[in-house]
Amino acid sequence: MKRVIRSFSLIINYKTFIITALSVISTYLCYEFELTAKFPDMLVGVAIVFPVVFSIGSAYTRRETALQRLADFKGHAIALYYATRDWTTDKNNNLPAEAKKVIGEMMVLMRDMFKSTHSPEWHANETKMYTLFSNLSLLTQELRKFGVQSGEISRVSQYVSKIIIAFDNMKIIHNYRTPITLRTYSKVFIYIFPIIYGPYFASTFQDYSASLEYVMPVLYSFILVSLDNIQDQLENPFDNVGEDDIEIDAEDTSKLLS
Repeated sequence: MKRVIRSFSLIINYKTFIITALSVISTYLCYEFELTAKFPDMLVGVAIVFPVVFSIGSAYTRRETALQRLADFKGHAIALYYATRDWTTDKNNNLPAEAKKVIGEMMVLMRDMFKSTHSPEWHANETKMYTLFSNLSLLTQELRKFGVQSGEISRVSQYVSKIIIAFDNMKIIHNYRTPITLRTYSKVFIYIFPIIYGPYFASTFQDYSASLEYVMPVLYSFILVSLDNIQDQLENPFDNVGEDDIEIDAEDTSKLLS
């Protein structure tokens, strides 16, 4: 029940009620001053619903891509750890422990980076991440000292390369999202549309029973603002605000490395 309530609070919030109130006031004033007009209903779909639905679909696609890249990151990191643990002929080394430590630090740092926006610490954290990549690369060269052949070391180096590529893909998804101009366009029309459509809503009063005249402006406001809120929740898949965000389970990943 708590999760359902939280989900509703993310979709229907204070913006919903503000726009609804303004829409009802606009409709009331238009009716009182006999300002009525028959605007085409298709304008709502063309000008607002289509761009918003496109933005939601684009944000959802980015989330799915980010999930795939996270799986690539974890999969190759775990494979590298297994290589340090199983491929050496001389087991008298601490390479698995060092690999586990570096991978754990990378997961925690990546989670902290992607939760935030472009904070002042972003560039410093990014430098730390590439330092950890460098440490991981140097660690693969240590395998040679414990009986791992050159061909196998080359394969492990490819794991490091694929980890870096997966991280960069997630970083791009985090930094580059829905075009700002499209988001601005959608928000402007979503927030003013129920208000400027007051003459249209006022012209439909005779079509409804008493006390139901304001159903249409309320529904329009709730639907449009809710769609905008859904898009906002999907916009950043790493911020752990929305119900569908990606959780980077750094601690659980570390427990798998044993």
